[in-house]
Amino acid sequence: MKNRELNLPPVPAVLLAIISVQCGAAIAKTLFPAIGAAGTASIRIGISAIILLLAYRPNLREISREQWKIVIPYGLCLGAMNLIFYLAIARIPVGLAVTLEFVGPLLLAIIGSKRLIDYFWVLLAAIGISLMAPWNNTRLDSMGMFFALLAGAFWAAYIVLGGKISRIMNDGSAVSVGMLFAAILVLPVGLFENGLTNLTPTFFGMGIALALLSSAIPFTLEMKALGKLPPRTFSILMSLEPAAASICAFIFLHENLSFYEILAVVCVVIASAGSTLTSKR
Repeated sequence: MKNRELNLPPVPAVLLAIISVQCGAAIAKTLFPAIGAAGTASIRIGISAIILLLAYRPNLREISREQWKIVIPYGLCLGAMNLIFYLAIARIPVGLAVTLEFVGPLLLAIIGSKRLIDYFWVLLAAIGISLMAPWNNTRLDSMGMFFALLAGAFWAAYIVLGGKISRIMNDGSAVSVGMLFAAILVLPVGLFENGLTNLTPTFFGMGIALALLSSAIPFTLEMKALGKLPPRTFSILMSLEPAAASICAFIFLHENLSFYEILAVVCVVIASAGSTLTSKR
């Protein structure tokens, strides 16, 4: 069984990681009525931090001052991104939240560019957002859309900080210490919301499944794939995430999207994949 896992081709590994993350989001949303979005985020990040700290056992005394200056904001961005994303999917469908969140990394990828084709991708993404905007008081919640876009901004910051910390710190130590600070940020919010007071053994078990599906399993699969795939190919595959989120939400949460909302998802997926294909690096 172990050999099969090691020999898993990189493309299926990335696709399984995407499915794992989106199944985790579906499980998370089922917990919201009982323990709230912040409570669910607290359980997921708290358990993920424990799993990663046990797996990598970072030596906190060996972390330099320069590393602390990056790994702390890296972890705080990670925590804020996940908490705010859960606040978003509590209000709007998962597929649309992931689509809006993707705008952050997309803009980061083409920021500063002066090429006409990159402006086209931005325009296409903007068209996608406009297609799902609640212009006529539809079922979409404006605050939920704002939270999704804000989560995307934190995602972009997380990518920038992740790139910096990866150059000065071991990956395993960076991710485990970062998740520790993410938990420090999010746990007080979960306690303030009083969602954790409703925690039962069943909900805790679901929290463990959520931590595995949303963090441990996809992180492992993506790390294996990154060692074998060109970065551009990996990015194109990750561009499928909004579509995967919509499909998983439809299967597990019965969240139906309108024609225009589906078209919005398609626009952002094409913009993300297109910007990767036409990028210079």
